[in-house]
Amino acid sequence: MKALQELIARHKAGERVGIYSVCSAHPLVLEAALREASARNQPILIEATSNQVNQAGGYTGMNPAQFRDYLADIAASAGVPARLALLGGDHLGPNTWRALPAEEALGHASSMVASYVAAGFRKVHLDCSMSCAGDPEALGDEIVAARAAQLCRVAERSWRECGGEAPVYVIGTEVPPPGGAHEELQQLQVTAPAAVTVTLEAHRRAFAAAGLEEAWARVIALVVQPGVEFDNDKVVDYQPPRAQALSQRIEQETGLVYEAHSTDYQTPRALADLVRDHFAILKVGPGATFALREGLWALAAIERALGIAPALPLPEVVMATMRDDPRHWKGWYAQKPSLEYELQFSLSDRIRYYWSVPQVQQAVAALLSNLARRALPSALLSQYLPAQYAAVRAGTLEAHPRALLLDVIANALRPYAQACRPGAA
Repeated sequence: MKALQELIARHKAGERVGIYSVCSAHPLVLEAALREASARNQPILIEATSNQVNQAGGYTGMNPAQFRDYLADIAASAGVPARLALLGGDHLGPNTWRALPAEEALGHASSMVASYVAAGFRKVHLDCSMSCAGDPEALGDEIVAARAAQLCRVAERSWRECGGEAPVYVIGTEVPPPGGAHEELQQLQVTAPAAVTVTLEAHRRAFAAAGLEEAWARVIALVVQPGVEFDNDKVVDYQPPRAQALSQRIEQETGLVYEAHSTDYQTPRALADLVRDHFAILKVGPGATFALREGLWALAAIERALGIAPALPLPEVVMATMRDDPRHWKGWYAQKPSLEYELQFSLSDRIRYYWSVPQVQQAVAALLSNLARRALPSALLSQYLPAQYAAVRAGTLEAHPRALLLDVIANALRPYAQACRPGAA
């Protein structure tokens, strides 16, 4: 992961550069991200989470090696260089198995970390912040750090067995949990500089005690809360003055930057300010699949306006599938009058768990096929996809449903690319 270490070094030397990380398994999101990276000749992080991809398959059904090959196939089909995609594992720890006793959960987490590194993932976020069965409700920094060091030792062993570039590590976690807040947000507490010191010192001691001094030199980032988050219907925007002390604290650390999670839906200015303030790794996930859903809903509206009457209209298929299988949203959306609205339009975007369901995939394919056989009228593009209509008029985008959809997703990612390399084309 030399490319990432070099970028961090440039940032620490005073350049306002960073990198953004797309955390998604959707093929269109990944293709759009890869195409955008290729167009800019700009590296991009593609990360999988412990729930999404693990040795048992995760909710995607893929283990780390399968996800790696899946991404490579997408890059090859799109004709873009896979070298621009840096593979990372996010929240690698006992989270998936936290209902088990700690020793057993960490055993599963160790197997997962080893499989990630063996598959070529070289950015590893070690997150042992969650309590397991029998643990106290909140874990102390020393316990979290000791467990992270335990997993780091596994990662180092796996790397030495399989070879290749040495892995780099990210430590720490953010609050609220990944994927957006469960409840309505009121006020976020920015991480205190003193908490940064406590976390770093606890991990330094734990790594040293485990004989991992060499690995500690490859810790590149700390996850903190800069004061950004989103819930079902609201975004908490980055306010630089509130994070000024936090920003200044990391300047004392050689080779370390912050990683900011839940930056979805932040404004372009906020993203640029985050990179400037040393939050040099920006994570986006639901924001990209939310854009995918917006694009598909717009295409479905064009389909209706053209008088096409599919047997399975996409929005109706998705809503029926979600109601029939509520496991991916029932802990996020309350049973209340606004439920139908939240199922479709929540910023938390729990729809992202349903795109791989066969009947949903069939409905998406039918929609794209129906529209691909028709010339899409300019008036409907202007009505439902105005940004893409402008690009079509400018001659930079084909008025084809798949191309339009990819551009909708890319449009959500472009502010990240610009924030990470201001002034670049």
